[in-house]
This record gives sequence, structure tokens and C-alpha cells, in this order.
Amino acid sequence: MPVKNELSAEERKQLVAAARAARGNAYAPYSKYPVGAAIRTSGGKVYAGANVENASYPVGLCAERVALFSAAAAGEREFRAVAVVTREGAPPCGACRQALAEFGLELEVIMADEKGWICQVSTLDTLLPSAFGGKEEENPHR
Repeated sequence: MPVKNELSAEERKQLVAAARAARGNAYAPYSKYPVGAAIRTSGGKVYAGANVENASYPVGLCAERVALFSAAAAGEREFRAVAVVTREGAPPCGACRQALAEFGLELEVIMADEKGWICQVSTLDTLLPSAFGGKEEENPHR
């Protein structure tokens, strides 16, 4: 299924670079698994995030949600793509997939390894089939 408003190769490269840079700011003393993410809005702005762990595990936050929530806190509601950089190019966790789904399932998801090599490009609806969500009229951003 083609991605709506798919990013160009250069846009993907830039988004992955932003996620790689954010990964350098990760606070992961417990898992030793730094993650960086960057989300691109429909208007072209990029918001980055890194995972932040805590001794009380549920208090920490994944990189994807840090980036998403930063964008949402700045008033953004429409997104084109998110890049996630991990050691081996892993996809977002289920909680992050669900958080991203709040703003649309057509989102392009770019998964890259720590060297910046793109391992997979998918869409959120492929990564999160049967997403949980409210009714369309209750959430105009879906």
C-alpha cells in the first residue's frame, strides 16, 4: 500500500539524521538501549526525542512519544512521518504505535540502525492492525 504524502529519499535521510542526533541524548542507564526518534509534521517541522528511563520503570518514556508529545505540545496535529533509530533498526513498541495512531494511521514509519541505515519503511496501519481508537467524529485528527 503506498504511503500518503510519502517522504522523498532526502527527507527520509534528514529525518533519520535528526533521530540519530536525538539518540545521543538518550538517558538509558538501565536498559543500555538508547533510542532516538524524530517526527515530521505536515508543515515540514521536525521534533526529536530520546528515551528517558527511570528507576521506577513505568515513569520513563520512549523516544517516539517524547518526539510526538513535544510536537503536540507545540500545537502540531498532522504528521507525515516518524523515524526511529535503534541499535539494529527495531520498530516502535506497541505503546508508541498506539500513541502515534491517535493522529493517523497513514503515518510513514522509518526504522534505521545506529549507523543511519534504513532497515525498513512501513506505515503505522501495517505495524498496528486493528488500532484502538475513538469514533471518527470524536477525533477529527484521525
